Amino acid sequence: MRIGTLAAAAGLSAKTIRFYEQAGLLPAPPRTAAGYRDYPAEAADRLAFIRDAAAAGLSLAEIRGVLTIRDAGQPPCRHVTTLIETHLKHVEQRIADLLATRTALQDLHQRAQAVDPADCGPEGICRILTTTA
Repeated sequence: MRIGTLAAAAGLSAKTIRFYEQAGLLPAPPRTAAGYRDYPAEAADRLAFIRDAAAAGLSLAEIRGVLTIRDAGQPPCRHVTTLIETHLKHVEQRIADLLATRTALQDLHQRAQAVDPADCGPEGICRILTTTA
């Protein structure tokens, strides 16, 4: 199938498909006599996998690793499980960091509500952000 047909089937742009091909995620297809890419039907399934894996937060390098395992004839389930566990730990840490930031910003907001700009003298830079306010 031509790249436009594949793009429509996969819900991606032709430019994205060419990028995935260049990045080694999608094998280069044979070409027609006129020089057009002629993708096999299974390319749509591979692109759906790449799209879903990227949506799950996997990097292109990680997706390439999964595809390499599958292309070698092995099931990538253990590798994917490890990737998911690692990403989940990072997301949980980011959530904890964001919650701590939210608490700090809430405290600063309360402090800002209590500060009268007329009372701010030339000393220091900003009483709201200074911990000795």
